[in-house]
Amino acid sequence: MPLLTRIFIKTALVYFALALAFGILLTLRAPISLFPVYIHLFVFGWLTQLIFGVVYWMFPKYSTQLPRGHDPLVWIAYGAMNLGLILRAIAEPMQAFQANNVFGALLAISAVLQWLAGIAFIANTWGRVKEK
Repeated sequence: MPLLTRIFIKTALVYFALALAFGILLTLRAPISLFPVYIHLFVFGWLTQLIFGVVYWMFPKYSTQLPRGHDPLVWIAYGAMNLGLILRAIAEPMQAFQANNVFGALLAISAVLQWLAGIAFIANTWGRVKEK
């Protein structure tokens, strides 16, 4: 199993555990809404990163010289996804609790980072989606 796949999958497992913990916290009457954080940890942290890891590993070769495509793009996807997710997990409940420009800006930055992660992963994976 390639290094990047192992990193994506292990990171996904950590986010899965965190999402489950936030699911438990949702049953408590917290002063701020944790539901958006729960959804983002589950969907982007667990599911998306698990999918990214498996796709990077299992999709057809890009070429003989670059079997999995351009690794720097996948590292960018990994870094941007996780930085964006961590920023969102911090800023979203804070913005809901006490709206201000700082938390709003952090939310916007987190969204752009997650978008960039998706674009980087698509750019690397697109050429691997082929008949043979």
